[in-house]
Amino acid sequence: MHGAPGYDDQARHGGEGSASDLDQPAQHAAREESAADDEPAGQWIDSHCHLDGERIPGGATAAIAAAVDAGVDTMICVGCDRASSLAGIRLAEEHSAVHATVGLHPHEARHGVESVADLFATAGIVAVGECGLDFHYDHSPRDAQRTAFAEQIAVAHERSLPLVIHTREAWDETFEILDREGVPTRTIFHCFTGGVDEMSECVERSAYVSFSGIVTFPSASDVQAAARECPLERLLVETDSPFLAPAPNRGKPNSPAWVPLVGEAIASLRGLTVDEVRTTSRAATLAAFAGLVT
Repeated sequence: MHGAPGYDDQARHGGEGSASDLDQPAQHAAREESAADDEPAGQWIDSHCHLDGERIPGGATAAIAAAVDAGVDTMICVGCDRASSLAGIRLAEEHSAVHATVGLHPHEARHGVESVADLFATAGIVAVGECGLDFHYDHSPRDAQRTAFAEQIAVAHERSLPLVIHTREAWDETFEILDREGVPTRTIFHCFTGGVDEMSECVERSAYVSFSGIVTFPSASDVQAAARECPLERLLVETDSPFLAPAPNRGKPNSPAWVPLVGEAIASLRGLTVDEVRTTSRAATLAAFAGLVT
């Protein structure tokens, strides 16, 4: 299998990314910051964002309003630990456009799944995760990561909930654990950083593949190849806000309002219209997060 490109997953360790993240915009993504407002009428879903924390410009409420104005009617706010899961639940209660997940990120695995276990019973959550393995940073011991991942797979099975996966430099072991524990019926690989081989492995397991702003980076040839080949019925779009802003907005805090930039890049890569990507990614997201009410 190809190794994942060296893009920082800023969602859990901060920073604005490596020099490769700051490449000049690819031709297919060369739009002005405000161009999302010029999209034809239609509704996008941001399948993965983080709306808690101090890095959200103007706060979560302003970011949600800006996204709705940009044609994004649904945002899945993903939990990484107890605090962020609780924040997402609160935002989902306050904003009809927001839906929450509960999970323990591999960076936080040392705290144990018991730190969020009671929250899995929260009415209305739409997935377990994000969870998985991150062998690049190893912020938690690998054995703790493996245990937390397996336990959250079990929760997804027990509660018939989708599973949101984070994997970095751990593709083989991620697949091994999934195969051993059983792939949940609805499984999403978020912020995909692999190539065609890894994408095919995901799809062979009937999983969904979610592409972030990385697909707009000129250096992300493997990710772009995967986006070209991924079956549309398995392809989702996300921002991973406030991290990994798509070109031409690199270096700025990301926002769910910019998920159309990800969709436009994929449309250009595949020779499709933006409307086609909006429609197909929406349908795929609704299928991936069964029970999602929009």
